[in-house]
Amino acid sequence: MDPFLFPAHDEFRNRTSDLAAMEDWWQGRDRNALALFGRRRVGKSWLFREFAHGKPAIVLVSDRRARAPQLSRFAAALAPHFGGVRPSIADLPELFAALYTLAQERKTLVVIDEFPYLLPARQREQHAVLTGIQAVMEERDSSRLKLVLCGSHIGQMTTLMSDRSPIRGRLTSLPVEPLRFADAQEFIAAPGAQERVERFAVAGGMSLYLDELGSGGSLRERVCSRVLNSRGPLFNDPREVLEEELRSPGVYFSILEELSAGERSSSALAAAIGVKTPDLSQYLKSLQDMSLVERVEPVTGRAELRFRIADSFLRFWFRFVFPFQDDLKSGLRPASHYVNEIQPALAEHVAPVFESLCREWTRRQLGVSRVGSWWGNALDALRRTGERQSEEIDVVGVRRSAITVIGECKWTSGRLTARVLDDLETYKLPALRQAGVKLAAQPLTVLFARSGFKANLVELAAERDDLRLVELDELVGDLLRE
Repeated sequence: MDPFLFPAHDEFRNRTSDLAAMEDWWQGRDRNALALFGRRRVGKSWLFREFAHGKPAIVLVSDRRARAPQLSRFAAALAPHFGGVRPSIADLPELFAALYTLAQERKTLVVIDEFPYLLPARQREQHAVLTGIQAVMEERDSSRLKLVLCGSHIGQMTTLMSDRSPIRGRLTSLPVEPLRFADAQEFIAAPGAQERVERFAVAGGMSLYLDELGSGGSLRERVCSRVLNSRGPLFNDPREVLEEELRSPGVYFSILEELSAGERSSSALAAAIGVKTPDLSQYLKSLQDMSLVERVEPVTGRAELRFRIADSFLRFWFRFVFPFQDDLKSGLRPASHYVNEIQPALAEHVAPVFESLCREWTRRQLGVSRVGSWWGNALDALRRTGERQSEEIDVVGVRRSAITVIGECKWTSGRLTARVLDDLETYKLPALRQAGVKLAAQPLTVLFARSGFKANLVELAAERDDLRLVELDELVGDLLRE
């Protein structure tokens, strides 16, 4: 068998830890199949092809066509490796049997991409097929096959590894996650910290979107040509991906459009889109299974849950592109749309990403075991007067079950004043104590600011050991130093 050659080998970037994990599996004695899964556009196809480069490998790609013609196509692809004799592959268990037979003499890598497409839709039929596959996999120790099963629907892939699956215990899990900020910088050509954060906040951590938006002109130019132009490659990409995965996308699109403006509780979300809360839960579960939406709760766990879009580009697209697609197709100029709709709201879009980076910095630099945000009721006295109803703290760090760090993040054009600190200490910290959570005697307060700090706040920080100011350049510099 000739070594597999990946034509884009010289262009491949990043994914060092994923490749290392796959190499450990390849070199080790683990006979389990590798379950490689992650969202569409995260870079799975390039990852497994880069891994296969130079190895004796076969890549089989499944799609939404009927199983019989696909299995026939796979048999034709395998025939040269069986001395020109086309193997008999009438069903999935026979496909697996052929692959294990193929690798009896020589270590061979086989990748089946989008494996869930080959499974029956009905649960009972699927269970029967997986039971047949399980019987074949019992003989895996007599073969030198290294099998990768790849899939984009995360819920379906994780179900294969659940306790109810006949092939549980026969798969080794390897989720492919979106790139973190530091890793994404290989795609981003930007001289300053602010533009690095802005580009990451628009493109998110998906390799395809970073490749399109990370370089090749200013952020505005790239968004106008690649996202807002009706002929651009990203103008319709989220819609196409979702319509391929979802049978009735209408309600899902409404949920995502509402969440593009920010986090929402399930009750607020149900009211906004006119769906009963119990019915909404099923839609949210599907979106969570696809890793498109994630559930968030305060780090103390004592408030109503919220939901948010997990990917920054998806949030950007549903806020600034989806509602305007007909206008953009009908002659609305991308540059005008950017100036009128996106530019005034860009800071608001970037702010949640900035907050997440501040929490990542807190985890790495201050040694807390858990970090998140907090929201809850305002002080009772202020609620009774109607002066304040609720409070939120952007950064809350926990060590040994006690809150040791609190922080605020401001992605604003003006320098931060002491008023932010006053608000935190007068209203927010007392509300946190009122909630009955355990606080350290003197928690460290950290203020993060895009545009720096006023002199009075800098002077105050110089006098206090429990106050730290972090500017954007310091934040980004620390995050980029692995």
